[in-house]
Amino acid sequence: MTYCLGITVKEGLIAIADTRITAGNEVYSNKKISIHEIKNHSLFIMTAGLRSVRDKAVTYFNQAIEDEEESYDYMFQAATSFGTKLKQVAAEDRETLEKEGYAFNLHAIVGGQMPKDSEHKLFLVFPEGNWIEINDGLKYQIIGNSNYGKPLLNRNLTHETSLKEALKMGFLSFDATQVSANDVDYPIDVVVYEKGSFKAREVRLHKEDMEAISDDWNEALRQSLARIDEGWMKDLISPSK
Repeated sequence: MTYCLGITVKEGLIAIADTRITAGNEVYSNKKISIHEIKNHSLFIMTAGLRSVRDKAVTYFNQAIEDEEESYDYMFQAATSFGTKLKQVAAEDRETLEKEGYAFNLHAIVGGQMPKDSEHKLFLVFPEGNWIEINDGLKYQIIGNSNYGKPLLNRNLTHETSLKEALKMGFLSFDATQVSANDVDYPIDVVVYEKGSFKAREVRLHKEDMEAISDDWNEALRQSLARIDEGWMKDLISPSK
């Protein structure tokens, strides 16, 4: 399993991806997010699914940019291009993978801003190569383990949320997943894209980097729990308890 989160707000985009890879009985770390520079513009691709499918699709996408000098005026064209590469991998590898007992599976989140885009864009690309746009109505998308990270985002994230607040929520969404699921873990790769900058920034964060933030959040939750009114409990638990 994996955890990849893409958020879109008025000020820009947030992308957070864990690095845990599970292959049979083996567990190791590897990047699940890549940044692609295209004629002074940048976009990112995050993936969840079969690693071999991911690596081949991303390689084909890079080849189109570098060798064929493919470029895009709009982000939807980039999302379509990656979907086309994914279809190519499916045509080449699906039958063999399925014979070996593997379902052909790769979901991707593609985000950025191309020259003619008036603002940044975020897309979810399906294994079949088609896509949907994640806009101010949807606000975010998680691929991989989405069981634990949604409540905070659903309750608090809006299109008007600042980029800083969105990043905080994104980390806490990952934190909730990491403490609840043993198949999601540090380090995490974080990408921030500010509207109109045409440049994505990336950092890698380890557990020790974020441990104090996680502890502060745990304490804030405990304090909030203590402040919840208990009047509704009077017929269930005696006051002395």
